Amino acid sequence: MKKSILVIKQNTDLQETWRYQGRMVNKVGNEVTIEAKFNRKDYLFNGIMLKEGDTFVETYYSDRWYNIFAMYDRDSSTLKGWYCNITYPAEISFNMIKYVDLALDLLVRPDGEQIVLDRKEFEDLELDEETRQKALAALAELQQLFRDKFDDLITKS
Repeated sequence: MKKSILVIKQNTDLQETWRYQGRMVNKVGNEVTIEAKFNRKDYLFNGIMLKEGDTFVETYYSDRWYNIFAMYDRDSSTLKGWYCNITYPAEISFNMIKYVDLALDLLVRPDGEQIVLDRKEFEDLELDEETRQKALAALAELQQLFRDKFDDLITKS
């Protein structure tokens, strides 16, 4: 049986905004991957129907300014896309992952389309310039990572 792990999401005031349990899938170096079930009621999010019980395969990093969630349909197991949070590097311990969300997000559809979310919310945060630049660099890194992923898929076709 996979080990249970608690995930805690915080805002920049370090207030908890979401808490849930997941199951450890893999841990290598500064990276940990877990599987969790979406624990909110069904709702349409940027054209994607998120359903209670959808499977999220979530990868957290203690040395990167983001995390990546692959979202799969609870009924068909079809990939719905990737949701990436721009965050401070995650705090990863034996039984808990804690991260501070910096509002800025990247949604990547299965066809490779990228949508940057919550720019205004990010701009309104009271962040020092170094943090702001690291967050923007993390967004650019993620965008390139997914461009490369889809370029590789097209090249192999």
